[in-house]
Amino acid sequence: MPFTMTRDATSIYVKQWGEGRPVVLVHGWPLSADTWDPVGLALAQNGYRAIAYDRRGFGRSDQPWGGYDYDTLSDDLADVMKACNVTENATLVGFSMGGGEVARYMSRHGGRGLVSAALVSSIVPFLARTSDNPHGVPQSVLDEMGDGIRTDRADFMQSFIEDFYGIGMLSSPVSEAVLEDSWRQCMQAGLWPTLACAKAFSATDFRSELPAFRVPTLIIHGTGDKTVPIEASARPAAKGIAASRLIEYEDGPHGLFASHTKRLVGDLLSHLKG
Repeated sequence: MPFTMTRDATSIYVKQWGEGRPVVLVHGWPLSADTWDPVGLALAQNGYRAIAYDRRGFGRSDQPWGGYDYDTLSDDLADVMKACNVTENATLVGFSMGGGEVARYMSRHGGRGLVSAALVSSIVPFLARTSDNPHGVPQSVLDEMGDGIRTDRADFMQSFIEDFYGIGMLSSPVSEAVLEDSWRQCMQAGLWPTLACAKAFSATDFRSELPAFRVPTLIIHGTGDKTVPIEASARPAAKGIAASRLIEYEDGPHGLFASHTKRLVGDLLSHLKG
């Protein structure tokens, strides 16, 4: 079943690897389910059913005009789970923007069918800087990001991906090939979905939804994340989610699935077994 249809007739690309207890992987912006491939393979080889899908507007899924708000995106997640017969003993893992889908699934769909969750480099609980969220990203930076995408998306994404993986003068946690593949995934998304989802993940405040996490939740974040600052995300999320455990990757960048693959897989497997 490479595609499934959502309640509003949007075609969503889905891949399932392995057999066993289901683990649903929600990708980040502006990439696709392919970013989860190394993790999905490891999960499948360790007795789990790894399910990853392309968010609407991204990868191989349809690019409708509407639906780039977290209510609709969490409904899409629920529809994917239903199509894959994920009804119990499941774990949701959300990366970056995908953490928002996990949070909204908890509050809007009651965490139906879940026994655990994980947030990796997640934007939860609130990314934008406000008077009561001083560690967030300034609105001027978010505005510049939108302007850069509109002006020359291909060029903007090249620079964005370098920060995403922590590329610097003396550091290169991933290969040039990984950078090229990530840029390809960025450009596979639609321009409008890319802009609309950037607004959604930067403006949506999930702080009041943290109590809806009623399952053991693993939170993983790099202290060197330049894309989603840990002080605005993982640390307050860990304080607000009752049954949570925070693991900080010292100097880790945003794209931990590629820069710290082996460690990430190990931590996720330990969480799943626990």
